Amino acid sequence: MKVSSLSVFLSLQLFGTIVWILVAATRVPLPLLQGWVMFVAVTAWFLSIVFLCVFLFGYANRIAVNWNQTDFLFHGATFVFYFGAFLLQAATTSLHHFPRKFNATTHEKILGDHEYNISIAASIFAFATAVCYGCSTALALRRWRL
Repeated sequence: MKVSSLSVFLSLQLFGTIVWILVAATRVPLPLLQGWVMFVAVTAWFLSIVFLCVFLFGYANRIAVNWNQTDFLFHGATFVFYFGAFLLQAATTSLHHFPRKFNATTHEKILGDHEYNISIAASIFAFATAVCYGCSTALALRRWRL
């Protein structure tokens, strides 16, 4: 790994961890949407660590695979999933002013003010993580095609 690839990888791990923590810090008012965000964040974080360990421990030399192509496909697919997770997190954030129950006499919101702020931060970091995966995909494509 070159220095630029390593800095992108560290950014991926840091931002992905922050997304994971922020989504877990809310009450998860919409489990279908935020469940997918958590699945993508945890799975991408774990698989990125496994992918790094394959290279660090020398397993890449023992397994006959085109690793440049595999790197491109992994980061490209993860970019698509993370961008989708960002859109779902942003959609959850946009529902802040909607009431939880439409027929109730109380006006409880789907997201409280504190959860709304956490959800905004999670959306921003999910977007930053998706951008980092996009940069990593571009770097992998450059390595694969050269």
